[in-house]
Amino acid sequence: MRVTADQLQPPVESWAQQRPSAVKPDPLVGQTRALTAIEQTMLIGGRYAHGFVVTTPGLRIVDVLQEVQARHQWLHFERFDWLYLANPDSASEPLCVNVPAGQARTALEQLMALFQTDVNERTELLTQLQQDFPTERFQAYVARIVDKTFEDLPGNELATIIVETEAQQDEFVLCDRVTDASLFGSIRLQSVAGTITSELHLIQPGALLKANGGVLAIDAEELLSQPGLWRKLKYVLRTSLFHWPQPGEANIAAYYQPEPVPIHLKVLLLGDRNIYAQLRELDRDFDNLFPYLADFSAHYSLAQHELAPYFDYLAYVEREAATLPVDASALPYLLKYASRLSDYQTELALDTIALMQFLREADAFAKKQQRTSIDAEAILTVLQQRLFREGYIAELSRRQVLEGQVYIATEDAVVGQVNGLTVVTIGGTEFGEAARITATVHYGDGDIIDIDRKSELSGNIHTKGVMILSAYIANVFARSEEMRLSATIVFEQSYYEVDGDSASLAELCCLLSALAEAPVAQGLAITGAVDQFGRVQAIGAVNEKIEGHFELCQARGLNGKQGVIIPRANLSQLNLEPQIIEAVKANKYHVYAIDDVAEALALLTGENQQQLYARIEKRLAELQHCEPEAPWYKRIW
Repeated sequence: MRVTADQLQPPVESWAQQRPSAVKPDPLVGQTRALTAIEQTMLIGGRYAHGFVVTTPGLRIVDVLQEVQARHQWLHFERFDWLYLANPDSASEPLCVNVPAGQARTALEQLMALFQTDVNERTELLTQLQQDFPTERFQAYVARIVDKTFEDLPGNELATIIVETEAQQDEFVLCDRVTDASLFGSIRLQSVAGTITSELHLIQPGALLKANGGVLAIDAEELLSQPGLWRKLKYVLRTSLFHWPQPGEANIAAYYQPEPVPIHLKVLLLGDRNIYAQLRELDRDFDNLFPYLADFSAHYSLAQHELAPYFDYLAYVEREAATLPVDASALPYLLKYASRLSDYQTELALDTIALMQFLREADAFAKKQQRTSIDAEAILTVLQQRLFREGYIAELSRRQVLEGQVYIATEDAVVGQVNGLTVVTIGGTEFGEAARITATVHYGDGDIIDIDRKSELSGNIHTKGVMILSAYIANVFARSEEMRLSATIVFEQSYYEVDGDSASLAELCCLLSALAEAPVAQGLAITGAVDQFGRVQAIGAVNEKIEGHFELCQARGLNGKQGVIIPRANLSQLNLEPQIIEAVKANKYHVYAIDDVAEALALLTGENQQQLYARIEKRLAELQHCEPEAPWYKRIW
């Protein structure tokens, strides 16, 4: 079927008209699945109820955590201030004590007042301490020093505060730069009169202790890149105790062992799905410790959600980008860009960073033009600038074709020659271009020789595609007897590895053209994967492929006969540049969507499948009863 101009992009004009008059910035639009998992995680306490958060590119995790905290608080949230107090019985084993959140300094002031009061006059102060700081550990410490003076304590320090919080402090502590010291803390050493020692003020807490009582979010990739940290974290989660390692290096004789800290928190690991899969596969404890998966989505599906909430997400992006307001005229182009990022007409991107960068570029242009908002011209200018910045390699490749160094025909018709569509990735730049595929046939035993595979320039998936089309030809023409024709097929002027099965349809049409001696229109390029029954299947990067072919045809001059053939399954991914849409409207360029190889052959050759296959079968039948001609060196005798 011929694709109309309206099908070449999502209905962005209609979408733009649905923007509500009032919006509320929201970074969690479209994340119902992940939020449900997080809510369930926050309802459950215990050692074996932690979660893994699958993050997506462009997700601003700090914003997400703050918004999640506002909606789903951990029910077991309980903060304390944590201190280490001098142990009257051992200078090298300070005692771990907790007091209500925000009360650490007050507790220390009252302890100092206790030490400065005569032992026989402390009754009132002791009663006050018991009332003000009712935690079990603090009461136990007071009982140990009830008859002690400051001089009875070892060293010259009473205490150090390792975690000081306010009662309403954020539940979440984010550890995104993970080292042993940043996650678990450290105990520093000092040299006094040639003796290596440590003291209370040298105890430095890490994110684990700072989050104690709340929620700790850890970058999983950073965590796993540091040897030993994962096992250490698992031990803390299983035992609910944090033991300080011995300070210094192994060759330094310095014993200092603070009392272990009781740990009660919720851990969320942040990472991509590959890390999650590796942890599940390689660590048998992972599923027990992290049973909850919060899977954040990179796309907002309009098939599952209303469009209106997406404007709340755009309002959040606009707020964080700190740009001029987006004008109504610019909104269709912004939505088109968001859809292009997602690769589907019915989905919009939730890549916050990419959208922020895009708006900031448009904002810079608008301010340069002394405008009060980001209008359509600003958005279009940014798109044009990006195409120009990133199009150098594509331009060099296209110039080789235009100058004749690489031969690609876009007019006339040729037997056994088809223009396929490929995507080239070089140096971070991705673009589509046409590739000339040729096939020749000769007397043989029915083998199809892939020259790219023979020369080791074919990847595994491409080789699989060639084998599938070989099976299709054998299924159609060699069910009852052996074919007497063999063929060779190759990507001409290809000097790098060819991979993927998106050219298998083009290769099949090329082979059938050579077998039937049917000329193929060179103005049409084709892409698609094919199965053993001739059905055409979806491929990737369809927009880039179409745009690459269009640029070549436009540079040579559009004649109304040029176009591309794509799988019908890729229609939902079309999101093409405005100039291609205009060319299709004017019938200067065409896009066709097909379901099977018969439709492709009709478009490429102008003949129906039955006619072509009848010619091929006739040719094979003639050869079936013919002996091959003797070689020349035998004929001369």
